[in-house]
Amino acid sequence: MLARRPRLFASIPVVVLAGATALAAGCRHKEPAAPPVATASLSVNHPKAALGSPIDITYKFVPAAGAKFDEDYRVMVHVVDSDNELMWADDHYPPIPTTKWTPGTPVEYTRTIFVPVYPYVGDASIELGLYSTKTQKRLPLAGEDAGQRAYKVAQIQLQPQTENVFMLFKDGWHPAEVADKNASIEWQWTKKDATLAFKNPKRDVVFVLDVDNPGSVFREAQHVKVSVEGQMVKEFTVSPAERQLEKIPLTAAQLGTGDMTDVQLDVDKTYVPALVAAANSKDPRELGIRVFHAFVDAR
Repeated sequence: MLARRPRLFASIPVVVLAGATALAAGCRHKEPAAPPVATASLSVNHPKAALGSPIDITYKFVPAAGAKFDEDYRVMVHVVDSDNELMWADDHYPPIPTTKWTPGTPVEYTRTIFVPVYPYVGDASIELGLYSTKTQKRLPLAGEDAGQRAYKVAQIQLQPQTENVFMLFKDGWHPAEVADKNASIEWQWTKKDATLAFKNPKRDVVFVLDVDNPGSVFREAQHVKVSVEGQMVKEFTVSPAERQLEKIPLTAAQLGTGDMTDVQLDVDKTYVPALVAAANSKDPRELGIRVFHAFVDAR
């Protein structure tokens, strides 16, 4: 039985992108005043979050009267510590491209991210912006400008990873792997059947699974059954090359009365890369699905 080692971070990916690093926080200066193109706001579902835990971030943009967007701008999201040093970012394109935004019509959406296991605990600020991927220039927004058109929209308190529910990866798992070009992205492959266990909080929780099938050589959909203490609680399908997040509510009764609760994952289809000609691989492992995060949310 192997204790779950601390995860560096993987997504529903949070990465530092060009818009996040184009300008150093230490040499910020105020941009000349210009009419704001939109009012931006942000809310998080948990004001306190332990390192490695998931949070839901809801973004809201209200385009200003007469605002026009000549390209699809990218949303810049900075998370900075109490010294205004950048810790991580979640730059992304909004689900409705900015070229399709209508003045006065709110654009609102929610993203789930996992807080990176970063060497910092304490108060953190979230800054928001809109920038061009062509020029890296940021647009003026209505709000508190922290400098260089990065607008302070929310705060969150980061807590130690030990605040999370303790978890073990038991049988049916391959060793953890990391992405070649980004060591903060980590995952573990299941075999056909895989079991993990977590310390029973003896109350209702949400079990969160962040999974995919890369689809590089194995292009069949996989059916997954999730059972808790022998009782099936969820079925879902993993399509090739699509990462997905499953949130499974569990009652205290379903967790049982023991100190630890077992969760079983059953994947109907597996493959061995060494036996797939297109894979050009000598990997002899039986692979099911990739699990980036498994988390018990007892908050």
